[in-house]
Amino acid sequence: MSQKARRRSSWREKLADSKDLPKVEEIAGKMSTRWGTGTVVIPAPKEVDEIMREVPVGKLITINQIRAVLARKHGATICCPMTTGIFAWIAAHAAAEAAAVGETGVTPYWRTLKGEGELNAKYPGGLEAQWARLQGEGHEIEPGKGKKPPRVVDFARHLIEL
Repeated sequence: MSQKARRRSSWREKLADSKDLPKVEEIAGKMSTRWGTGTVVIPAPKEVDEIMREVPVGKLITINQIRAVLARKHGATICCPMTTGIFAWIAAHAAAEAAAVGETGVTPYWRTLKGEGELNAKYPGGLEAQWARLQGEGHEIEPGKGKKPPRVVDFARHLIEL
């Protein structure tokens, strides 16, 4: 095996690498105690990105909505929450990477919120950057309390219907 250092993949390369996904599998073992019975879809990163791209200015989407769309698309009982969150994170960084080199029309990742309208500290620029972008699009943000992150006020009223 070569001692050469491996080149680190760019965020855009990670987004494009489907790793044989999507996959629909039976819920079994430890997963069944948490998710019940049925099937789970593990989406491809590009599928998560494609849904995030559909959110226009003034509208929002949650990770849970993305999961519901993907579960329906694949005829699964649920969509894996962990991979969906990871792939949203990858999509966000891929968009920031593309914007940094002058690309336009990047995925508006800042419009994708956590389940209860919370901002995502793992997006590029952290909470402050997402807060600023959302405020710039007319959303009101309430500060976090304790360990709870900031969230969009009355976020449900702004959710996109997919």
